[in-house]
Amino acid sequence: MNKRSRMYPCVRVDRANVPAVGQAGGVLLTRTVEASGLGLVLSQALGLWRKPLAKHDPAKVLLDLAMSLVLGGDSCRDAALLRSEPGIYGPVASDPTISRTITALAADVDRVEKAVAKARAAARDLVWGLADDKAPGHDATADKPVIIDLDATLITSHSDKEQARATFKKGYGFHPLLAFVDHGPDGTGEPVAGLLRAGNAGSNTASDHETVIRSALKQVPGINPSRPGRKVLIRTDGAGGSKQLLGFLSSKGVSYSIGFTLPMSTPELYHLVPEAAWQDAYNADGQVRDGAAVVEFTDLLTAKDLLKGYPTGMRVIVRRERPHPGAQLRFDDVDGYRLTAFVTNTARGQLADLEMRHRRRARCEDRIRTAKDTGLTNLPLQGYDQNRIWLLIVQLASDLLAWMAMLCLDGPARRWEPKTLRHRIFTIAATLAHTGRRTILHLKRNNPWSTLIFDGWNRLAALTPP
Repeated sequence: MNKRSRMYPCVRVDRANVPAVGQAGGVLLTRTVEASGLGLVLSQALGLWRKPLAKHDPAKVLLDLAMSLVLGGDSCRDAALLRSEPGIYGPVASDPTISRTITALAADVDRVEKAVAKARAAARDLVWGLADDKAPGHDATADKPVIIDLDATLITSHSDKEQARATFKKGYGFHPLLAFVDHGPDGTGEPVAGLLRAGNAGSNTASDHETVIRSALKQVPGINPSRPGRKVLIRTDGAGGSKQLLGFLSSKGVSYSIGFTLPMSTPELYHLVPEAAWQDAYNADGQVRDGAAVVEFTDLLTAKDLLKGYPTGMRVIVRRERPHPGAQLRFDDVDGYRLTAFVTNTARGQLADLEMRHRRRARCEDRIRTAKDTGLTNLPLQGYDQNRIWLLIVQLASDLLAWMAMLCLDGPARRWEPKTLRHRIFTIAATLAHTGRRTILHLKRNNPWSTLIFDGWNRLAALTPP
């Protein structure tokens, strides 16, 4: 009788002290902390909350938690992954120490949020300078502005946490509002502000949008946050299309592209538009899209006195498109067309280009998906203020991902999302060797991504001050 051949090698398993490192790709994260100066400025910002004889710096605790989220964790106890790799991540606080640190920071959460925001702004300024033409703010002008996207998301709470409430989608949890800087088609994006809210918070609450926008503007290097001008473009969906928010944006002097709800008289207005006035709309790649067109409704709405109270210079641009096959028609569809609209104060440019620029706001949904894959899927702590600290940790994790990609990755790798980064970069096998006074990390040579990691580390090392 022939022995059956095996698909995989037969091995025996034991436990031993070996110089192996399981999450070796995390050196790109630790080096990003050093290159950005985030560790230093965050330590200084949180110095008030460090006890005189404490072994662990609160800044290191937050950064360790942020790295654990980048590596796939979703709760405080997942810092154990870093604790098992002291050769890469240094001393990591125990679970009780992490819990006490978050509790202490949550007790003064308003001041902590301001301190962390100030540290992140200082590090972002340095990173954008180091990134040069890869930075989203490089040579920003009115025609090529820094784009800030706003959107809210729902987070389900599976237990009765403080200020968890029923949501408009019949769920239960929280409804944070987030802001991200868009890196464009060659990159991803980075968070610049976040506001944790109860689940029943309104989608179109103008005061919440104003709070997040003010915080976001303070994070953008090279502008005056009080009066940033047209070098900044604010984009959001129809939740931001209120008179109050549009007036606020107008007072700031920024460019904006905001979703807009058309009036009930839209069918009547639609039939007043000559067919020749409609212009072809574009796909995301800039090609003409069949069955889609755009036109400006500003004069029609003004003539009907439907823009009273809105800021001057605001334009209303409408897109029409046949619903895709199988889609159910809506009661507000007109002549078989689905109409959507947005408003902008950009005076120059083809309507199709402005409309395509607005639709690229959908990239914000990718940023939210990335954040949810980096700790935002669940707010794991009981107290509301503690979960505000958790939201700060999630933003730090997203910052590290964005800055690492900006400073040391090229090509398609700049757009990789956390799942891909974990599979290809962070989990590479390596060994630690000590020679003289140096510690050397030997990456596994035959790993298909080892060259990418090696080159990226060298780029970060060249940017890191001695």
